[in-house]
Amino acid sequence: MIDNLEYNTEREHLIIPEYGRHMQKMINHAKTRETKEERNNLAKAIISVMGNMQPHLRDVPDFQHKLWDQLFIMANFELDADCPFEKPTKELLNERPEPLKYPQNFPKYRFYGNNIKTMIDVANTWDEGEMKEALLYTIANHMKKCFLNWNKDTVQDDVIFNHLYELSNGKIDLRNSKEELRDSTSLMRTKNKFNSNNKKQHHKKNNSNNRQRKRY
Repeated sequence: MIDNLEYNTEREHLIIPEYGRHMQKMINHAKTRETKEERNNLAKAIISVMGNMQPHLRDVPDFQHKLWDQLFIMANFELDADCPFEKPTKELLNERPEPLKYPQNFPKYRFYGNNIKTMIDVANTWDEGEMKEALLYTIANHMKKCFLNWNKDTVQDDVIFNHLYELSNGKIDLRNSKEELRDSTSLMRTKNKFNSNNKKQHHKKNNSNNRQRKRY
């Protein structure tokens, strides 16, 4: 009896382990049937069992399509049975996806981030007026805050205006503006305020946990 024991290391490799070994054996059995009618009946019965194993996905669109694809994948594409959907192929399964396209802007001033260029491009599409002027100064203040995150020292507004002029290819010119940006202290104060609040909440949470502990 001990000699007939089977170990998983000696058994057939499971293509989709989530369905278990018995499901794999059922599919292997269906592949050996001689008539196509019998293989079709077994395939439908297997699909029914696979659906019962995942009842939470029955309302998901194309769920049956997914089950049939998994059936042929577990059969190693060797099951000759009719399918209500287009049969998957081994070549399609092994096909490598196309590489994702990452933004390669390589900005000159990396500390501003890539989003600042998008904000500048959007601002250039707006009509002249108070709304556009307010947006331009919002962008400039955000650039100043980003600059201070990178360099803790103070920065003159002229530096920000020159960078904004350069990044907008000369379309946004605030270099002769008499209006000043927010001072460095107020820009950094908001960040420090949130950090201090988070530290206080974390400290209170730790204190409450300590009170609940039993001390011996």
